[in-house]
Amino acid sequence: MLVQIPKIVVAGVTSGVGKTTVAVAIMHALRRKGLSVQPFKVGPDFIDPSYHTFVTKRQSRNLDVWMMGKQGVLDCFSGACQDADVAVIEGVMGLFDGMSGKDDFASTAHVAKILDAPVVLVVDAGKGARSIAAIILGFLHFDRNVRMAGIILNNVAGERHAGYITEALACKVKAPVVGIVQRNMEINMEERHLGLVPAVELQDAKSKAIVSAAKQVSDQIDIDRILDLCGSSPLPEAPARADFAKNARIAVALDESFNFYYADNLDALRRSGAELVFFSPVHEPKLPGGIHGIVLGGGFPEVLADRLEKNQSMIKSIRKAVQQGAPVYGECGGLMYLTRSIRGYKGEKMARKMAGLVDADTLMTSRLTLNYTAAECDGPVFGRARLHGHEFHYSLIENVARDSRFAYSMKKGRGITGDKDGLIVNGSGLAAYMHLHFADAKLPERLVQACARHSRR
Repeated sequence: MLVQIPKIVVAGVTSGVGKTTVAVAIMHALRRKGLSVQPFKVGPDFIDPSYHTFVTKRQSRNLDVWMMGKQGVLDCFSGACQDADVAVIEGVMGLFDGMSGKDDFASTAHVAKILDAPVVLVVDAGKGARSIAAIILGFLHFDRNVRMAGIILNNVAGERHAGYITEALACKVKAPVVGIVQRNMEINMEERHLGLVPAVELQDAKSKAIVSAAKQVSDQIDIDRILDLCGSSPLPEAPARADFAKNARIAVALDESFNFYYADNLDALRRSGAELVFFSPVHEPKLPGGIHGIVLGGGFPEVLADRLEKNQSMIKSIRKAVQQGAPVYGECGGLMYLTRSIRGYKGEKMARKMAGLVDADTLMTSRLTLNYTAAECDGPVFGRARLHGHEFHYSLIENVARDSRFAYSMKKGRGITGDKDGLIVNGSGLAAYMHLHFADAKLPERLVQACARHSRR
Protein backbone atom coordinates (compact mmCIF):
# COMPACT_ATOMS: atom_id res chain seq x y z
CA MET A 1 0.00 0.00 0.00
CA LEU A 2 1.30 3.46 -0.88
CA VAL A 3 0.55 6.74 0.89
CA GLN A 4 -0.54 9.47 -1.54
CA ILE A 5 -0.89 12.92 -0.06
CA PRO A 6 -0.64 16.44 -1.47
CA LYS A 7 2.46 18.12 -0.07
CA ILE A 8 4.41 21.35 -0.39
CA VAL A 9 7.78 22.53 0.93
CA VAL A 10 8.02 26.16 2.08
CA ALA A 11 11.67 27.11 1.53
CA GLY A 12 13.62 30.34 1.82
CA VAL A 13 16.35 32.05 -0.15
CA THR A 14 18.17 32.48 3.18
CA SER A 15 17.36 32.42 6.87
CA GLY A 16 15.27 35.31 8.09
CA VAL A 17 13.11 35.77 4.98
CA GLY A 18 9.86 34.91 6.76
CA LYS A 19 9.64 31.13 6.17
CA THR A 20 8.02 30.39 9.51
CA THR A 21 5.45 33.18 9.18
CA VAL A 22 4.54 32.11 5.65
CA ALA A 23 4.49 28.39 6.49
CA VAL A 24 2.25 28.97 9.51
CA ALA A 25 -0.01 31.19 7.38
CA ILE A 26 -0.38 28.47 4.74
CA MET A 27 -1.10 25.85 7.42
CA HIS A 28 -3.70 28.13 8.99
CA ALA A 29 -5.41 28.84 5.67
CA LEU A 30 -5.55 25.18 4.69
CA ARG A 31 -7.04 24.29 8.05
CA ARG A 32 -9.67 27.01 7.61
CA LYS A 33 -10.67 25.18 4.43
CA GLY A 34 -11.50 22.19 6.58
CA LEU A 35 -8.38 20.19 5.71
CA SER A 36 -6.37 18.13 8.15
CA VAL A 37 -2.87 19.61 7.82
CA GLN A 38 0.18 17.59 8.83
CA PRO A 39 3.10 19.95 9.55
CA PHE A 40 6.81 19.18 9.36
CA LYS A 41 10.06 21.06 9.93
CA VAL A 42 13.27 20.30 8.06
CA GLY A 43 16.25 20.17 10.39
CA PRO A 44 16.68 19.79 14.14
CA ASP A 45 14.68 22.84 15.27
CA PHE A 46 12.44 22.46 18.35
CA ILE A 47 10.70 25.84 18.36
CA ASP A 48 9.18 26.31 14.90
CA PRO A 49 7.31 22.99 15.19
CA SER A 50 5.57 24.29 18.33
CA TYR A 51 3.99 27.03 16.18
CA HIS A 52 2.97 24.49 13.56
CA THR A 53 1.33 22.33 16.21
CA PHE A 54 -0.45 25.31 17.76
CA VAL A 55 -1.99 26.36 14.42
CA THR A 56 -2.80 22.96 12.90
CA LYS A 57 -3.72 21.10 16.11
CA ARG A 58 -1.58 18.22 14.82
CA GLN A 59 1.86 17.35 16.18
CA SER A 60 4.58 18.74 13.93
CA ARG A 61 7.45 16.38 13.16
CA ASN A 62 11.10 16.98 12.28
CA LEU A 63 12.71 15.67 9.10
CA ASP A 64 16.49 15.63 9.47
CA VAL A 65 18.63 13.45 7.21
CA TRP A 66 21.75 13.70 9.39
CA MET A 67 20.02 12.50 12.55
CA MET A 68 17.39 10.20 11.00
CA GLY A 69 18.84 8.96 7.72
CA LYS A 70 16.90 8.88 4.45
CA GLN A 71 14.75 5.95 5.53
CA GLY A 72 14.01 7.61 8.85
CA VAL A 73 12.75 10.70 7.00
CA LEU A 74 10.50 8.55 4.77
CA ASP A 75 9.18 6.51 7.70
CA CYS A 76 8.42 9.60 9.78
CA PHE A 77 6.69 11.37 6.90
CA SER A 78 4.59 8.37 5.91
CA GLY A 79 3.63 7.54 9.48
CA ALA A 80 2.56 11.07 10.36
CA CYS A 81 0.54 11.55 7.15
CA GLN A 82 -1.61 8.41 7.39
CA ASP A 83 -4.83 10.29 8.24
CA ALA A 84 -3.97 13.80 6.95
CA ASP A 85 -5.31 15.62 3.88
CA VAL A 86 -2.22 17.67 3.07
CA ALA A 87 1.36 18.05 4.34
CA VAL A 88 3.21 21.36 4.70
CA ILE A 89 6.96 21.14 5.25
CA GLU A 90 8.81 24.22 6.48
CA GLY A 91 12.43 24.31 5.35
CA VAL A 92 15.56 25.27 7.24
CA MET A 93 17.96 28.15 6.43
CA GLY A 94 18.28 28.72 2.68
CA LEU A 95 16.94 26.10 0.28
CA PHE A 96 20.34 24.60 -0.57
CA ASP A 97 22.08 25.15 2.80
CA GLY A 98 23.13 21.80 4.28
CA MET A 99 26.08 20.38 6.15
CA SER A 100 28.70 21.72 3.74
CA GLY A 101 29.22 23.75 0.58
CA LYS A 102 30.08 20.62 -1.44
CA ASP A 103 26.54 19.30 -1.76
CA ASP A 104 23.00 19.70 -0.42
CA PHE A 105 23.14 16.89 2.16
CA ALA A 106 20.67 17.55 5.03
CA SER A 107 19.33 20.68 3.33
CA THR A 108 15.74 21.58 2.54
CA ALA A 109 16.45 20.71 -1.11
CA HIS A 110 17.69 17.27 -0.06
CA VAL A 111 14.51 16.54 1.90
CA ALA A 112 12.33 17.88 -0.93
CA LYS A 113 14.00 15.44 -3.33
CA ILE A 114 13.64 12.53 -0.91
CA LEU A 115 9.91 13.25 -0.60
CA ASP A 116 9.52 14.20 -4.28
CA ALA A 117 7.78 17.35 -3.04
CA PRO A 118 7.32 20.64 -4.91
CA VAL A 119 8.87 23.78 -3.42
CA VAL A 120 7.43 27.25 -2.87
CA LEU A 121 10.31 29.71 -2.49
CA VAL A 122 9.94 32.62 -0.04
CA VAL A 123 11.95 35.70 -1.05
CA ASP A 124 12.50 38.81 1.06
CA ALA A 125 11.96 41.47 -1.60
CA GLY A 126 12.42 44.40 0.76
CA LYS A 127 15.77 45.58 -0.59
CA GLY A 128 15.46 44.92 -4.30
CA ALA A 129 13.25 45.16 -7.37
CA ARG A 130 14.38 43.80 -10.74
CA SER A 131 17.37 42.18 -9.05
CA ILE A 132 14.95 39.92 -7.18
CA ALA A 133 14.20 38.23 -10.51
CA ALA A 134 17.91 37.45 -10.95
CA ILE A 135 18.07 35.84 -7.51
CA ILE A 136 14.99 33.70 -8.20
CA LEU A 137 16.31 32.71 -11.63
CA GLY A 138 19.49 31.47 -10.00
CA PHE A 139 17.53 29.30 -7.58
CA LEU A 140 15.44 27.85 -10.41
CA HIS A 141 18.52 26.76 -12.36
CA PHE A 142 20.88 25.80 -9.52
CA ASP A 143 19.50 22.26 -9.20
CA ARG A 144 17.00 21.13 -11.81
CA ASN A 145 16.12 18.07 -9.68
CA VAL A 146 14.34 20.38 -7.22
CA ARG A 147 10.77 21.02 -8.36
CA MET A 148 10.37 24.79 -7.92
CA ALA A 149 6.59 25.23 -8.09
CA GLY A 150 5.98 28.83 -7.05
CA ILE A 151 7.29 32.06 -5.57
CA ILE A 152 6.10 34.08 -2.56
CA LEU A 153 7.40 37.64 -2.37
CA ASN A 154 7.64 38.84 1.22
CA ASN A 155 8.25 42.29 2.72
CA VAL A 156 6.96 44.11 -0.38
CA ALA A 157 6.69 47.90 0.06
CA GLY A 158 3.51 48.38 -2.00
CA GLU A 159 1.81 47.87 -5.35
CA ARG A 160 4.41 49.86 -7.29
CA HIS A 161 7.26 47.83 -5.77
CA ALA A 162 5.37 44.59 -6.49
CA GLY A 163 4.84 45.73 -10.08
CA TYR A 164 8.57 46.21 -10.73
CA ILE A 165 9.33 42.71 -9.46
CA THR A 166 6.49 40.91 -11.23
CA GLU A 167 7.34 42.66 -14.50
CA ALA A 168 10.93 41.45 -14.23
CA LEU A 169 9.79 37.93 -13.35
CA ALA A 170 7.35 37.79 -16.27
CA CYS A 171 10.27 38.17 -18.69
CA LYS A 172 12.61 35.66 -17.10
CA VAL A 173 10.88 33.22 -14.71
CA LYS A 174 8.23 30.62 -15.47
CA ALA A 175 7.39 29.71 -11.86
CA PRO A 176 4.21 31.56 -10.81
CA VAL A 177 4.03 34.15 -8.06
CA VAL A 178 1.51 32.70 -5.59
CA GLY A 179 1.80 35.35 -2.89
CA ILE A 180 2.77 38.99 -2.46
CA VAL A 181 3.01 39.78 1.25
CA GLN A 182 3.06 43.48 2.06
CA ARG A 183 5.53 44.87 4.57
CA ASN A 184 3.92 45.04 8.02
CA MET A 185 6.07 45.80 11.05
CA GLU A 186 3.27 44.68 13.36
CA ILE A 187 3.52 41.10 12.10
CA ASN A 188 6.33 39.43 13.96
CA MET A 189 6.86 36.51 16.29
CA GLU A 190 8.46 37.06 19.65
CA GLU A 191 12.10 36.03 19.72
CA ARG A 192 14.67 34.93 22.28
CA HIS A 193 18.38 34.28 22.06
CA LEU A 194 17.90 30.81 20.51
CA GLY A 195 15.24 31.99 18.06
CA LEU A 196 11.50 32.13 18.48
CA VAL A 197 9.91 31.69 21.89
CA PRO A 198 8.23 28.26 22.08
CA ALA A 199 4.47 28.50 21.60
CA VAL A 200 3.96 26.66 24.88
CA GLU A 201 5.29 29.74 26.71
CA LEU A 202 3.10 32.32 24.99
CA GLN A 203 0.17 33.82 26.85
CA ASP A 204 -3.35 33.87 25.40
CA ALA A 205 -3.00 37.38 23.98
CA LYS A 206 0.20 36.50 22.15
CA SER A 207 -1.26 33.20 20.96
CA LYS A 208 -4.17 35.12 19.45
CA ALA A 209 -1.64 37.43 17.80
CA ILE A 210 -0.05 34.42 16.07
CA VAL A 211 -3.41 33.41 14.63
CA SER A 212 -4.14 37.01 13.61
CA ALA A 213 -0.76 37.31 11.85
CA ALA A 214 -1.29 33.97 10.13
CA LYS A 215 -4.65 35.14 8.82
CA GLN A 216 -3.29 38.49 7.59
CA VAL A 217 -0.45 36.81 5.71
CA SER A 218 -2.59 33.99 4.32
CA ASP A 219 -5.03 36.54 2.88
CA GLN A 220 -2.15 37.69 0.64
CA ILE A 221 -1.35 34.17 -0.59
CA ASP A 222 -3.28 32.29 -3.27
CA ILE A 223 -4.07 29.22 -1.19
CA ASP A 224 -6.08 27.54 -3.95
CA ARG A 225 -3.07 27.86 -6.24
CA ILE A 226 -0.85 26.43 -3.51
CA LEU A 227 -3.17 23.41 -3.31
CA ASP A 228 -3.02 23.00 -7.08
CA LEU A 229 0.78 23.00 -6.93
CA CYS A 230 0.98 20.34 -4.22
CA GLY A 231 2.37 17.09 -5.54
CA SER A 232 0.89 13.75 -4.51
CA SER A 233 3.46 11.19 -5.56
CA PRO A 234 3.20 7.94 -3.61
CA LEU A 235 5.33 7.08 -0.62
CA PRO A 236 5.73 3.70 1.10
CA GLU A 237 3.38 2.99 3.94
CA ALA A 238 5.01 3.49 7.33
CA PRO A 239 6.37 0.23 8.75
CA ALA A 240 4.35 -1.46 11.48
CA ARG A 241 6.04 -1.17 14.86
CA ALA A 242 5.23 -3.49 17.69
CA ASP A 243 4.98 -1.96 21.16
CA PHE A 244 6.75 -3.51 24.14
CA ALA A 245 4.81 -4.24 27.31
CA LYS A 246 5.03 -1.30 29.72
CA ASN A 247 7.88 -2.05 32.09
CA ALA A 248 9.23 1.33 33.21
CA ARG A 249 7.66 4.55 34.45
CA ILE A 250 9.72 7.56 33.37
CA ALA A 251 9.27 11.13 34.64
CA VAL A 252 9.69 13.67 31.80
CA ALA A 253 10.21 17.37 32.65
CA LEU A 254 7.80 19.54 30.66
CA ASP A 255 7.14 23.21 31.41
CA GLU A 256 8.37 26.70 30.46
CA SER A 257 11.98 25.72 31.20
CA PHE A 258 12.07 22.25 29.62
CA ASN A 259 10.14 21.73 26.40
CA PHE A 260 12.61 20.77 23.67
CA TYR A 261 11.44 17.28 22.78
CA TYR A 262 11.00 15.57 19.45
CA ALA A 263 7.53 14.06 19.41
CA ASP A 264 9.06 11.04 17.68
CA ASN A 265 11.36 10.51 20.69
CA LEU A 266 8.48 10.47 23.15
CA ASP A 267 6.58 8.09 20.89
CA ALA A 268 9.66 5.85 20.61
CA LEU A 269 9.99 5.68 24.40
CA ARG A 270 6.35 4.66 24.69
CA ARG A 271 6.75 1.99 22.01
CA SER A 272 9.84 0.72 23.84
CA GLY A 273 7.83 0.06 26.99
CA ALA A 274 7.86 3.35 28.89
CA GLU A 275 4.94 4.93 30.66
CA LEU A 276 5.69 8.65 30.47
CA VAL A 277 4.64 10.88 33.37
CA PHE A 278 5.14 14.60 32.83
CA PHE A 279 6.17 16.94 35.63
CA SER A 280 7.30 20.54 36.14
CA PRO A 281 10.60 21.39 37.87
CA VAL A 282 9.34 24.98 38.02
CA HIS A 283 5.89 24.48 39.55
CA GLU A 284 5.65 21.10 41.29
CA PRO A 285 7.14 20.23 44.69
CA LYS A 286 8.44 16.74 43.86
CA LEU A 287 8.75 14.02 41.26
CA PRO A 288 5.71 11.88 40.43
CA GLY A 289 5.47 8.74 42.54
CA GLY A 290 6.68 5.32 41.49
CA ILE A 291 9.07 6.47 38.78
CA HIS A 292 12.08 4.47 37.56
CA GLY A 293 13.94 7.11 35.56
CA ILE A 294 14.04 10.82 34.73
CA VAL A 295 14.34 12.69 31.42
CA LEU A 296 15.24 16.38 31.44
CA GLY A 297 14.98 17.79 27.91
CA GLY A 298 16.37 20.97 26.49
CA GLY A 299 14.89 24.42 26.90
CA PHE A 300 15.65 27.62 28.74
CA PRO A 301 16.45 26.90 32.42
CA GLU A 302 18.48 30.12 32.54
CA VAL A 303 15.34 32.23 31.98
CA LEU A 304 13.58 30.95 35.11
CA ALA A 305 16.71 29.97 37.03
CA ASP A 306 15.53 31.93 40.07
CA ARG A 307 12.33 29.91 40.27
CA LEU A 308 14.13 26.63 39.64
CA GLU A 309 16.54 27.54 42.46
CA LYS A 310 13.69 28.37 44.85
CA ASN A 311 12.00 25.03 44.22
CA GLN A 312 14.35 23.20 46.57
CA SER A 313 11.83 20.46 47.29
CA MET A 314 11.93 19.41 43.63
CA ILE A 315 15.72 19.56 43.55
CA LYS A 316 15.87 17.35 46.66
CA SER A 317 13.37 14.94 45.12
CA ILE A 318 15.45 14.59 41.94
CA ARG A 319 18.69 14.24 43.90
CA LYS A 320 17.20 11.51 46.06
CA ALA A 321 15.88 9.53 43.09
CA VAL A 322 19.21 9.71 41.23
CA GLN A 323 21.27 8.91 44.33
CA GLN A 324 19.07 5.84 44.82
CA GLY A 325 20.03 4.66 41.33
CA ALA A 326 17.30 5.99 39.04
CA PRO A 327 18.85 6.70 35.62
CA VAL A 328 18.63 10.35 34.58
CA TYR A 329 19.06 11.55 31.00
CA GLY A 330 19.55 15.28 30.46
CA GLU A 331 19.98 17.12 27.15
CA CYS A 332 21.38 20.66 26.99
CA GLY A 333 18.95 22.54 29.28
CA GLY A 334 18.66 19.33 31.28
CA LEU A 335 22.46 19.19 31.55
CA MET A 336 22.49 22.81 32.74
CA TYR A 337 19.88 22.07 35.43
CA LEU A 338 21.91 19.10 36.68
CA THR A 339 25.04 21.22 37.23
CA ARG A 340 25.74 23.06 40.50
CA SER A 341 24.68 26.47 39.22
CA ILE A 342 23.70 28.72 36.31
CA ARG A 343 24.95 32.29 36.01
CA GLY A 344 25.39 35.05 33.45
CA TYR A 345 21.94 35.24 31.83
CA LYS A 346 21.46 38.86 30.70
CA GLY A 347 24.64 39.77 32.55
CA GLU A 348 23.39 38.58 35.93
CA LYS A 349 26.38 37.93 38.20
CA MET A 350 24.54 35.91 40.83
CA ALA A 351 24.91 32.16 40.42
CA ARG A 352 21.58 30.35 40.78
CA LYS A 353 21.96 27.00 42.53
CA MET A 354 20.72 24.00 40.56
CA ALA A 355 20.53 20.24 41.26
CA GLY A 356 24.27 19.73 41.76
CA LEU A 357 24.30 16.17 40.42
CA VAL A 358 26.93 17.17 37.86
CA ASP A 359 30.13 18.46 39.48
CA ALA A 360 30.42 21.57 37.29
CA ASP A 361 28.83 24.98 36.70
CA THR A 362 26.99 26.59 33.78
CA LEU A 363 27.98 30.00 32.41
CA MET A 364 25.75 31.82 29.90
CA THR A 365 27.73 33.53 27.14
CA SER A 366 27.15 35.59 23.99
CA ARG A 367 28.76 32.92 21.82
CA LEU A 368 26.50 30.56 19.90
CA THR A 369 27.53 26.92 19.61
CA LEU A 370 25.63 25.46 16.66
CA ASN A 371 26.69 22.17 15.05
CA TYR A 372 25.58 18.84 13.84
CA THR A 373 27.32 16.30 16.07
CA ALA A 374 28.59 12.74 15.96
CA ALA A 375 30.06 10.70 18.78
CA GLU A 376 31.14 7.25 19.85
CA CYS A 377 29.25 6.38 23.03
CA ASP A 378 30.41 3.94 25.69
CA GLY A 379 28.61 4.36 28.99
CA PRO A 380 25.35 4.05 30.86
CA VAL A 381 21.91 4.49 29.28
CA PHE A 382 22.91 3.86 25.64
CA GLY A 383 25.81 1.43 26.10
CA ARG A 384 28.07 1.20 23.05
CA ALA A 385 26.58 3.16 20.16
CA ARG A 386 27.33 5.60 17.37
CA LEU A 387 25.35 8.77 17.87
CA HIS A 388 24.26 11.46 15.42
CA GLY A 389 22.71 14.61 16.86
CA HIS A 390 23.07 18.36 17.11
CA GLU A 391 24.03 21.06 19.63
CA PHE A 392 22.56 24.56 19.91
CA HIS A 393 23.29 26.73 22.96
CA TYR A 394 24.72 29.95 24.34
CA SER A 395 26.32 28.44 27.41
CA LEU A 396 29.41 26.55 28.45
CA ILE A 397 30.11 24.12 31.25
CA GLU A 398 32.98 25.29 33.46
CA ASN A 399 34.78 24.09 36.59
CA VAL A 400 34.28 20.46 35.56
CA ALA A 401 35.65 18.17 38.29
CA ARG A 402 38.86 16.42 37.26
CA ASP A 403 37.48 13.00 38.13
CA SER A 404 34.38 13.46 35.93
CA ARG A 405 33.74 10.67 33.44
CA PHE A 406 32.38 11.12 29.93
CA ALA A 407 30.48 8.61 27.80
CA TYR A 408 30.77 10.42 24.44
CA SER A 409 33.92 10.84 22.36
CA MET A 410 33.13 13.58 19.86
CA LYS A 411 33.83 12.93 16.18
CA LYS A 412 31.97 16.04 15.05
CA GLY A 413 30.89 19.06 17.10
CA ARG A 414 32.16 20.50 20.37
CA GLY A 415 30.29 18.79 23.20
CA ILE A 416 31.19 19.90 26.72
CA THR A 417 34.99 20.02 26.46
CA GLY A 418 35.70 20.21 22.74
CA ASP A 419 36.18 16.47 22.34
CA LYS A 420 34.00 14.97 25.10
CA ASP A 421 30.31 15.06 25.94
CA GLY A 422 27.88 12.95 27.92
CA LEU A 423 28.91 13.41 31.54
CA ILE A 424 28.13 10.26 33.53
CA VAL A 425 25.80 11.02 36.44
CA ASN A 426 25.99 8.81 39.53
CA GLY A 427 27.17 5.86 37.44
CA SER A 428 23.78 5.27 35.79
CA GLY A 429 22.80 8.50 34.05
CA LEU A 430 23.95 10.86 31.30
CA ALA A 431 23.93 14.63 30.85
CA ALA A 432 25.03 16.04 27.49
CA TYR A 433 24.84 19.06 25.23
CA MET A 434 24.02 16.74 22.32
CA HIS A 435 20.35 16.46 21.32
CA LEU A 436 19.51 13.03 19.90
CA HIS A 437 16.75 11.79 17.64
CA PHE A 438 15.53 8.27 18.38
CA ALA A 439 15.11 7.19 14.76
CA ASP A 440 17.57 4.46 15.75
CA ALA A 441 15.24 2.22 17.79
CA LYS A 442 18.02 0.80 19.94
CA LEU A 443 18.51 4.16 21.71
CA PRO A 444 15.03 4.45 23.32
CA GLU A 445 14.97 0.72 23.96
CA ARG A 446 18.23 0.91 25.92
CA LEU A 447 17.07 3.95 27.88
CA VAL A 448 13.86 2.17 28.86
CA GLN A 449 15.75 -1.04 29.68
CA ALA A 450 18.06 0.93 32.00
CA CYS A 451 15.02 2.34 33.82
CA ALA A 452 13.38 -1.09 33.93
CA ARG A 453 16.45 -2.61 35.58
CA HIS A 454 16.20 0.05 38.29
CA SER A 455 12.50 -0.78 38.78
CA ARG A 456 13.36 -4.38 39.60
CA ARG A 457 15.84 -3.51 42.33
